[in-house]
Amino acid sequence: MGLTRSIVALAIALILFVPLPASRAQDSSNATDLDSVAIKQAFTDFYESFSHHDAHATAMTFAEDADFTNMRGIHRHGRKEIEDWFASLFKGNLKASNRTDIVRSIRFFTPQTAAVDADTVIKGTNAGDGSDVAPRKGLMIATMTKQNGRWLISVFHEAEFPAPPPAATNGSANRPTN
Repeated sequence: MGLTRSIVALAIALILFVPLPASRAQDSSNATDLDSVAIKQAFTDFYESFSHHDAHATAMTFAEDADFTNMRGIHRHGRKEIEDWFASLFKGNLKASNRTDIVRSIRFFTPQTAAVDADTVIKGTNAGDGSDVAPRKGLMIATMTKQNGRWLISVFHEAEFPAPPPAATNGSANRPTN
């Protein structure tokens, strides 16, 4: 009799508690979906502010204590330094620039922390002599943190892809030599 009661109690417990993790997973998935949309919007806010050459709005997409490292390895810490850096760039070689960042992956480590990879294209950069630079393509790698309900860039690193090799004019560059 005691064994039968234990089996019945176990069966009832399984019926009552098995759906709970599934509903929690679904709630977590919905939250993750909403957070993914919010992260993508934060990236859009970043590159639109950048393309409008608004240093303050660009910096506001970063956390107060953010770390920023650009394609050339230049590092800035904190929103104020980041804003000052962008202000100087927008007066200089990036004054006619246009940027696009397309998120290609988001990995959540916690509900408030995510790693994000985005393809980057920057057009309209001027060289030191004022000449146009070919569009720059690369990868933006960011750690995002959710602070007060808003996703912000906490760590920002860019890697520029190397320029494609020059095309061979007569095709001999691609032939093996013996």
